[in-house]
Amino acid sequence: MTAMTPGSNIPLSAARVAVEVAAPVRLDVSGLLLTSAGKVRSDDDFIFYNQPAGPGVTYRSGGGTAPDSILVDTAAVPPGIEKIVVTASPDAAGQTFQGIEPTATVRNADDNSVLATFTPPRLGTETALVVIEVYLRNGAWKARAVGQGYANGLAGIATDFGVSVEDEPAAPAPVPTPAPVTAAPPVPPTGPVDPRIAAPPMPPAPPAPAAPAATGKISLDKGRVNLQKNQTVSLVKGGRPLLSQVKMGLGWEPAFRGKDIDLDASVIAYGPQRNHIDSCYFGKLSILNGAIKHSGDNLTGEGAGDDEVIIVDLGRIPPEATGLVFTVNSFTGQKFTQVAKAYCRLIDGATGEELVRFDLTGAEPQTGVMMAKLIKQFSGEWEMTAMGDFVKSRTVRGMVKPAAQAL
Repeated sequence: MTAMTPGSNIPLSAARVAVEVAAPVRLDVSGLLLTSAGKVRSDDDFIFYNQPAGPGVTYRSGGGTAPDSILVDTAAVPPGIEKIVVTASPDAAGQTFQGIEPTATVRNADDNSVLATFTPPRLGTETALVVIEVYLRNGAWKARAVGQGYANGLAGIATDFGVSVEDEPAAPAPVPTPAPVTAAPPVPPTGPVDPRIAAPPMPPAPPAPAAPAATGKISLDKGRVNLQKNQTVSLVKGGRPLLSQVKMGLGWEPAFRGKDIDLDASVIAYGPQRNHIDSCYFGKLSILNGAIKHSGDNLTGEGAGDDEVIIVDLGRIPPEATGLVFTVNSFTGQKFTQVAKAYCRLIDGATGEELVRFDLTGAEPQTGVMMAKLIKQFSGEWEMTAMGDFVKSRTVRGMVKPAAQAL
């Protein structure tokens, strides 16, 4: 094993190598395929968690418990690509490398043996870093320690290497009124947009509920969150994931007194390719080896509190399940216009504390509704998004396809 210093290089003894970058905080790791001109051919050559595979280069998530890495199969790198640069940036918006000492480890991807390590020295205000480059020289592949920092984040790196970056207006000077200014959205660039570089880090400011923040997420740091349709909340508090067991409570009341309504709450589990894995409902009260359990059927909707509860042990959900969609169906065929006070809420399974609530408003004359979805991120954390999308279906079976399309 070689301990590298800035500018040093080693010949690669393996055709397939993995470059992982670890730090005391969560990092986002990316890879860019560059030509001899030092530029990407198109945005398709930017490999990151939202576009995890390219020719010869793959992003690999550590699942929140191990470092993220970029896998390079030098035999599969296309002609014309002479360099793959591996970048890293702190996941938290605006965070610098001050006090953070990232370490890159170059491994033989086939046997996991360590070929070299590199810890960039003297980091400070940088918010993004080119850590390692894997490059072709005289027909042989090598790895070089770089450690070049950027104070303008991944946007600076992307611009240098030719990736299209969405233009952002300059941040206005602080003003006394907290009301956000509404502006027409910019025209999106071609290719995938990495949400980390779509908006360069801004000075901390209170998030505007009606306009998505740069991360597109709402924090739980200030307590319970009331979601609006299509808003997303990260199930993280104070930078740390919440306790893994949560309860999704769903409730409703008849819109007309004396008329019972039999609604059925369900959860549908999907894989990373939107493939249906299993459904938990009144006819199947436990799925995924008990990681998801249903409280049982409520035939009327009468009574205070949650009518049906689905317990989700996020820590026990198998890796192949990455998306959960919570649905409600009217088994007896009554439309949701005959239902009042329909809601879903997320509860801490250990303390009973309500974390998130979504009150369904503006019902449509349909028999099914997708209430919310939980999506597992590449970091291993889960995010909840309020949906409120209506479907013509009396049973969970009819919800499988539209819910997959909504992921």
